[in-house]
Amino acid sequence: MTDTFSLPRLEPGFSAIIAQLTAQGEMRRRLQDMGFIPGTTVACLQRSPLGDPTAYRIREAVIALREEDARHILLKKEASHGR
Repeated sequence: MTDTFSLPRLEPGFSAIIAQLTAQGEMRRRLQDMGFIPGTTVACLQRSPLGDPTAYRIREAVIALREEDARHILLKKEASHGR
């Protein structure tokens, strides 16, 4: 895969497509249960004032995710902005 980057690098107002999950076990299952599935578009909505957690839109849900968990989600660029 080329040009992949982790979810915390996605800036507010932008979206990308989930390429891969690197988490294993319970963490992987939890991320999948929240909708973080390869091929799905995720948009970064906003970061908290201290920078962690960050709010993301995945499908029709808004999910706050801590950076340590978001690092397990690899993305590939999408052609358009999230706004």
